[in-house]
This record gives sequence, structure tokens and C-alpha cells, in this order.
Amino acid sequence: MRRLGTGIGWRPEIADAVERMPGIDWVEVVAENVCPGHLPQSLLRLRERGVTVIPHGVSLGLGGADRPDAGRLTALAERAEALGSPLVTEHIAFVRAGGALTVSPPLEAGHLLPVPRTRDALDVLCENVRIAQDALPVPLALENIAALFSWPGEELTEGQFLSELVERTGVRLLIDVANLHTNHVNRGEDPAQALTELPLEALAYVHVAGGFERDGVWHDSHAHPVPRPVLDILTDLATRTSPPGVLLERDENFPEPAELERELTLIREAVTAGREGVGPGTGGGAGAAIVAGPAGGSVAVLTRPTVDARERVAVAQAAVLSSLVAGTPVPEGFDRARMRVQSRALAAKRADVVAKVAPELPVILGTGYRALFLEYARERPMSGGYRRDALNFAGHLLRSGRPEPAEARRALREWWLDRAGPAPRRPGGRVARTARRVLLRHRG
Repeated sequence: MRRLGTGIGWRPEIADAVERMPGIDWVEVVAENVCPGHLPQSLLRLRERGVTVIPHGVSLGLGGADRPDAGRLTALAERAEALGSPLVTEHIAFVRAGGALTVSPPLEAGHLLPVPRTRDALDVLCENVRIAQDALPVPLALENIAALFSWPGEELTEGQFLSELVERTGVRLLIDVANLHTNHVNRGEDPAQALTELPLEALAYVHVAGGFERDGVWHDSHAHPVPRPVLDILTDLATRTSPPGVLLERDENFPEPAELERELTLIREAVTAGREGVGPGTGGGAGAAIVAGPAGGSVAVLTRPTVDARERVAVAQAAVLSSLVAGTPVPEGFDRARMRVQSRALAAKRADVVAKVAPELPVILGTGYRALFLEYARERPMSGGYRRDALNFAGHLLRSGRPEPAEARRALREWWLDRAGPAPRRPGGRVARTARRVLLRHRG
């Protein structure tokens, strides 16, 4: 049992800098981005130094209507064991919808979407959490997410929803104070009220991240400096309890190491300010420890959701996701302007991630990549993950006789043929060299 302390999200782009940073007690890694049998050397070196590594999942979709996928649970458990982690974390969100429960095509968001805070959704979530807990070798903690839109007809506040989730399952909480700020701007929710209602005895650790505001909407980008309002929420949290760990998340637009270290200093100062304001009976102490057991308090009897409850949640989530990625009408009661913002954000994220998992595509297509992909995304929802999305996008372009010029189309065809079959046709270097020639010709 130990406190986590101050940590940072480990990303390949800043791996060397993280190893050299002073005062890093632990790191968090996106679970889906590491392979248990081929862990990055940087992570292995950190583990050898005694730095705790925690896998953070993004694809389980425990808030979805379907029961958790056994393969995804096995993969998350394997990563926890390979990294020697004291716990694993995931999100209270849905990431896919449709399928058997709705007799409709399966759809993927490629992003974390908010679950409705209703009794039906809570019943489904609780059973899904229990299934996950039974499959994992270490305790599970769940994160509150940021949202651009609200569900109509919600029956519980976020604090009430999470408090009952903890009571019924014993799950721990990963509180993202940046997400509390996002929901304050986008949904008018009071961060202080949410903290008052949360079962902070269940706190596993805290996330801190940056974002930006545009046209009255806060975007949780993880690509900008942490703003003062987020640090103030962290201070408020630290007046109520002593966080076992606090972690800085940064996923893009990585600054110089000195700037990341400055942000970590601001985070430590925000926590210290909260601890100095702690009064009798409000928490305090040197910090809670992670223990391999329930989050504290009694665990209520978990009632199994009815088949009807899962189906109701499935139909509602499929209608929402279809409106966001397939152009179907926005369901009754939703803010149509916010849903348009979310739809554009999902398409932009698809374009960005596909460019990362298939970096040859922006090279082959040049400056036209983004416009071509967004045109494709408007008509074709994602249904098989980002790598499959990249292949489908390339196939779509080839069937329509694009791109121009002919050399770019040949390079794209070679790329698609090399990856679409059961085994590569030829070494990837040839495709890369062809792509570079196309890029140089475009620039010339």
C-alpha cells in the first residue's frame, strides 16, 4: 500500500523527457497503446527504478448497453499484470452502439460519450462494472468524462450518479477536475456541488489537463496548458480530501520539458494550497493509500438490470450515436447546436487519429487529405476501429477514381493492397518511398 504522488501521462513523444523529469512518482499509459510482450524500453526502465505504471483504458465502453467484451477485458488484465500495476482505470462512457440489441448496424464513436444519468443506465453500468471487476486481477477505478452535450430527462446529478455507482459496486473513482470544468462551461454544472456529492473516500487519483474555449464551448483538448479554473477545482478537492495521486495529462502539442515541469509545479502548489486550508474533520493527513479492496463503506445489493432496461439504453444510445456519425435526425430533447459541435468534433478526431495510425495517407494525399477524409466521414460511420477506418477510407477513394494525379492514386493503391490482405504483399519500405516521391512532387 502506498500513495501515488505526482505523475504524468506517459506518451512516446515525451518518453525521454519523462525519464529525466525530477519528482515523477508514477506514470499512466493508455492501455490500448502498449503490448504486454513488447513493452517500450522507456516504461521498462521506469519500472526498474520503482516508478508505478498504471494502464488507462479507453475502449471498454462500460456505460454502453452491451455487456463488456471479454477480449477487451482480457487485454486490460494482461497489461495490468505485465506492468505490475496496483489498479487499472477506465471511463464512465459509451463508445459504440447499435448491433444485436437494436437490430441495427453497429456504430463506433471513436470517442468517449456521456451516458444518460438515469436509473436504467445506472443499472446497466453497475452490472457491467461487476463483470469487469470479476475479470481484472487488480482494483478498477472509473473516470468521470467531459461532455459537449446533455441528455434530456436525466434523473440524477453527476455526484448522485457516481455516489450510487460506488455504493452498489465498490468501484473506485478517478476524478478528472478538468472534466468537471468542461461540464461547468458546457452543461452549467457546478464543480463544487459535484465535489460535495462525490464519495471522496473512493478516490483513487486525480487527472488534470488543459483545453480551450471556442464560441462558448469548452473543448477538453489535452493539448493546451492547464487553466487556472481547473487548478482552482483541484485546490477545492484538496480541501476536502488528500488525493492519493495527481496526474498531468497531455496528448498533443507537447511543449518543451521545462514547460511540463512548470505545470507539474503548479499542480503541486494547487494541492498544497488545498491542504493548508483543510479544517477539522474534512480529510487532511499525509494522503490516502491504494488498497486492494472495496472503496470503503457498505456495498449495496446489486440488482440485475432487466432485458428491457438494456434494450431501452441501447435504443437511446444508438439514436444519439447515429445522429452524430451517420447524419440521422437528432433525437427529441437534445440541443441541436451542441450535437452539431459534437458531430464535427468526432469527424475531426477520426481524421487526426487515422493520420496517426496510417501516417502514409496524409503523405500520399498531401494537403487534400483532411478535406477528403471529412467528406468520407460524413457518409460512412466508423464500425471497426481506426485501422479498419483507414483501409475503408483508402478503398473508398480508389473506387471513386481518386486521388489525382495518377501517381498518387497508384501509391494509394499500393498502400491499400499491402495492408488489406491477410499478409503484406511486399515490404512497407517500397510504399513509403513511393509516398515520399509523391510528396516531393507535390511540393515541387
